[in-house]
Amino acid sequence: MKGFAFVAILGLTLVSSKAEAEDFLPAQVQKGAELFALNCATCHGTRMRNPQWAIDLRTFPKDAKSRFIDSVMNGKRNMPPWDDVLKIEEVAALWAYVSNGDRD
Repeated sequence: MKGFAFVAILGLTLVSSKAEAEDFLPAQVQKGAELFALNCATCHGTRMRNPQWAIDLRTFPKDAKSRFIDSVMNGKRNMPPWDDVLKIEEVAALWAYVSNGDRD
């Protein structure tokens, strides 16, 4: 059932990722910031600044939501998969943060 839910959410994500811009509630961006600090900052830098050995997420394309979710859930190159750690709602909150937060 977990696999079906993931596929369904990923399908909806692919449709919504074609939208020009997404609006996120401030609480969702804040939750994403908290998750990022807890799980991602070690590699991607505090507040997405000065990553030592990972992609600079401030430059991640805003129209690549499905790519972001796939990379987080399944891993990519040196990044491990997080599907056993993060729920899909948490990955969505991370996307809200990465695509909108700490851009300056």
